[in-house]
Amino acid sequence: MTQLALVIDLNVCVGCHACVTNCKEWNTSGMAGPLSDFNPYGADPTGTFLNRVQTFEVGTFPNTETVHFPKSCLHCEEPPCVPVCPTGASYKRKEDGIVLVDYDKCIGCKYCSWACPYGVREIDEKQKVMKKCTLCVDRIYDMGLPEKERKPACVLACPTSARLFGDVHDPESAVSVAIRESSGYPLMPEWGTKPSNHYLPRRKTQLRIHDDELVRADNPLKKERLLPKPDKSEPSLDDVTSW
Repeated sequence: MTQLALVIDLNVCVGCHACVTNCKEWNTSGMAGPLSDFNPYGADPTGTFLNRVQTFEVGTFPNTETVHFPKSCLHCEEPPCVPVCPTGASYKRKEDGIVLVDYDKCIGCKYCSWACPYGVREIDEKQKVMKKCTLCVDRIYDMGLPEKERKPACVLACPTSARLFGDVHDPESAVSVAIRESSGYPLMPEWGTKPSNHYLPRRKTQLRIHDDELVRADNPLKKERLLPKPDKSEPSLDDVTSW
C-alpha cells in the first residue's frame, strides 16, 4: 500500500521558515483553509498553521549549536487521532495513507489533539474545527499543474532541499533511499503510532572557536554570566538528536 510522507534532513534545515510561509499561503486558500489569524500584528498574536519550525540552542557555552526542527502531521500508519474521533471526521485514506479531517463532520471537541502525541493539530478559532497538514492533497493530484510542481508547498519552497516527498513503502523511492542511506528515523516510535514522516539526523561537525570570538560586542553588561548553566554531565539535545 502506498504511504506518502515527508523526509526532513535536519542537517541542512536552516530554519528560514520558507516552508511555514508557503504552507500558509497555499493552504489558506485551498481545501484546508482558511487558516485564520487573530491580532496578527499585536502583542499577543494567534493563528492557525499546518507546519511550524521549532528552534533550540543545544550544547554548553561556548560549544553551542542551533537546531531547527520542522514539525507537521506525521501521517502515522496507526494514527491515534482517528479512533478517538466521535464523529468520524478524522480518517486515513487507504489509497495513499494521508490522514485528513472532514470539516463537515468535525465538531471541534479536540479529542484528536489530545490523542496526538506530537501536538501537530490546531483548532481554527474562527471555524471551530481541527486543522492539520494534508500533504497538500489538493495540489499533489492536480493534473492542471506541471508534474514537477505536484509536491507539497513546503517541499517546493525549501531553499536547501531539506525536504523530500514520496512513498516510504516503495524501497526504490527517493525518500526510502534517503532513510536507508542516512539513518532516517521516525519521531517517538515508542508510542507505536508508526509515523510515516521521517527525519535525517544532524551530523556532528568539528568546531574550533578562538578566544577572541568569545567576546560579544553587543553584550557590554555580560548578562549571560548571570544565567544558569546546565551540568556538563547531562546529555544535551544535540547528543540525543545527532549521531
